[in-house]
Amino acid sequence: MTRLTIRRPSDLHVHFRDGDVLRHVVPFTAQAFARAIVMPNLSPPVTTAAMALAYRTRIMDAVPASTDFTPMMTCYLTDHTDASDLLAGHRDGIFAAAKLYPAHATTNSSHGVSAIDRIHDVLGAMQEAGLPLLVHGELTRPDIDIFDRERGFIEEVLVPTLERFPRLRVVMEHITTEDGAKAAVAFGDRVAATITPQHLLFNRNALFQGGLRPHMYCLPILKREKHRLALRRAAVSGRPNYFLGTDTAPHLRHLKEADCGCAGVFSAPVAVEAYLRVFEEEDALDRFEAFASLNGAAFYGFDPPAETVTYVRASRTVEASVPVGDAGALVPLFAGEDIAWSLQSG
Repeated sequence: MTRLTIRRPSDLHVHFRDGDVLRHVVPFTAQAFARAIVMPNLSPPVTTAAMALAYRTRIMDAVPASTDFTPMMTCYLTDHTDASDLLAGHRDGIFAAAKLYPAHATTNSSHGVSAIDRIHDVLGAMQEAGLPLLVHGELTRPDIDIFDRERGFIEEVLVPTLERFPRLRVVMEHITTEDGAKAAVAFGDRVAATITPQHLLFNRNALFQGGLRPHMYCLPILKREKHRLALRRAAVSGRPNYFLGTDTAPHLRHLKEADCGCAGVFSAPVAVEAYLRVFEEEDALDRFEAFASLNGAAFYGFDPPAETVTYVRASRTVEASVPVGDAGALVPLFAGEDIAWSLQSG
């Protein structure tokens, strides 16, 4: 196959940051995707409907003219989240979901939930309202190995929460393990999972190939090869529980290449092309539209766009970096390398 036409996809897990970075990264996602679920872990985090509305305005100001793009906002849950404000934001069309960050699990998560029972009243309200819970599924206790955090979260937090709230709908964000893939289908259609391109393409060896590779460092961290293969089987399976969510996470080069470098892979400039590489390698291009455009729409309850896009098998070279004014530059996934697929213009 040398060309593929699908309904315009949605990226159901993105980080836009704010300020200069936001203005430079939003166009990549807006040009490739019809919608995006926007993460709320700014500094300070997006914890109220008013903050989310203001953030959405800043995002829309960065969308290129004549580009049809819808940012879907999320609320950052804390130990003190106001359930009434959260539900009012949902009723007013501001919040599409709420995000659970275990405290200190990833970038700007220090305000996250310290223990799941602190938000049981909020989860109960979300269950009644049909508002999805998005989880960064990792336990962060020092006694748990970083490569086992996802399994620990599933066993100690996710499963008990799903049993306590039997109608709560959950998206397991950026699953990284065979355990995560199995959990995403174990509760019928009330649980789903996003999968990133880097976790489909690379195992943890990529962090150390020829030396320390800071631009491959993300959280959740890359895992063993058996987990990568399990994720690939899940992604191309056609099952509605799995859908596209890049977790594109820009950090300026000097913040990645530091003695305590930031976690995140900036995949937005090559996101769809990276997934196409995986689906082509798995001989599953006929199932890509479901993963990229249909499954997530069905879970969140929005209509996939009637508009279609066409990708062709035409090599292009990825930019080595994306300048961000005087602040520095971002290094994208596949920087300076050739990729096989390109969006057909016009």
